[in-house]
Amino acid sequence: MAHNHDHDGHDHTPADFSRAFAIGTALNLAFVLVEGGYGFMANSLALMADAGHNLSDVMTLLLAWGGMALARRGATPRHTYGFKKGTILVSLGSALFLYAAIGVILWEAVGRLRAPAEVNSMAITVVAAIGVVINTGTALLFISGRKNDLNIKGAFLHMAADAAVSAGVVAAGFAIMATGWNWLDPLISMAIALVILIAGWGLLKDSLHLTMAGVPDHIEAEAVLDYLTGLPGVQCVHDLHIWAASTTETVLTAHLIMPKGGGDDFLHQTAEHLRHDFKIHHTTIQVEREDLNGICHINSRDHGCCWPKQATAPPNAIIPIPPSNTGESP
Repeated sequence: MAHNHDHDGHDHTPADFSRAFAIGTALNLAFVLVEGGYGFMANSLALMADAGHNLSDVMTLLLAWGGMALARRGATPRHTYGFKKGTILVSLGSALFLYAAIGVILWEAVGRLRAPAEVNSMAITVVAAIGVVINTGTALLFISGRKNDLNIKGAFLHMAADAAVSAGVVAAGFAIMATGWNWLDPLISMAIALVILIAGWGLLKDSLHLTMAGVPDHIEAEAVLDYLTGLPGVQCVHDLHIWAASTTETVLTAHLIMPKGGGDDFLHQTAEHLRHDFKIHHTTIQVEREDLNGICHINSRDHGCCWPKQATAPPNAIIPIPPSNTGESP
């Protein structure tokens, strides 16, 4: 059996965005207080809705910051993978915060549409314009990590959506100044809710998928399966599982039935190929000489636990040559 946890110089500790979280949290908390206060004085639901949305983003930033800190903690006897899973739970929490904000905004907007209230359009325009600057700047703090970490992606999406929302509020302010139509304020609030709905769907879907131990989107399970079943000496593969240990790390376990066995070189080269080509960081492979339970005779991928050997290995695959003896890596 081989275990590969990238103790070969590759560091998969999440990038440290502590400074970005500290700056983003401070800026947005200050802006929430300003926007909420002016929204109340200007009697603007759009400003207060945006302030509430920004407050949920402050909570999201704090949760994401905490999730990142947990991911950097080491393993313990009770938590052998450490606390990396917390980053996935935080990304799910971020998505749920977004959808909670939608409910509050829509509830208030419907009431305002029935009885439009007079608003201070100039205050709406100026404060929302400040929000565009602050939210855009905060989003840029996380732009470098959005493709590699779902947790950071959640923070980026929240702030980018807020920038778009604030821009919409600015437009509403100008429109109310030009027309005097106070009902535009709750209407823009409903548009804000729609933007949040669209922006948060991908985050909610991805975080739920990872929470349910789904295969991360950047990995093609069939390609991994084809590689393993195409290795020389492999009769079939069963109990193949691929899931996320965190928003940045992936785990694979598999049983390979190999009548002639597989030595240390075979095991380590296979793990290295999975790391290099499939971005799978933690690999555990168990080699079995005999098919004691007749798994290989199932001969069906639909069975869910067993896949027979393919005719050929996939193109450009690194094909380790198994020695005649069975080996076991440390």
